[in-house]
Amino acid sequence: MDSANYNYLSKNPRLAMFVRYNPIWYRYLSREPERINEIEKEAKKFYGKTFPQQLEKINNQVQMFGMLIRFAEEMKD
Repeated sequence: MDSANYNYLSKNPRLAMFVRYNPIWYRYLSREPERINEIEKEAKKFYGKTFPQQLEKINNQVQMFGMLIRFAEEMKD
């Protein structure tokens, strides 16, 4: 692996952990060091940090809260 990429990963522990969980990226970065920019996007998908994933998570939490409120109203009667 390129020393610049190695230093970049060591400064970003979240990305380093992503590479450990997905060892194919060692090969990608060894052969094409310029793919370091792609790793950011893939790590966001892996950790659920993309906008659609966060929106879905919030939507699920709102639905759960709504169900809890309905359940509490039913229990009150």
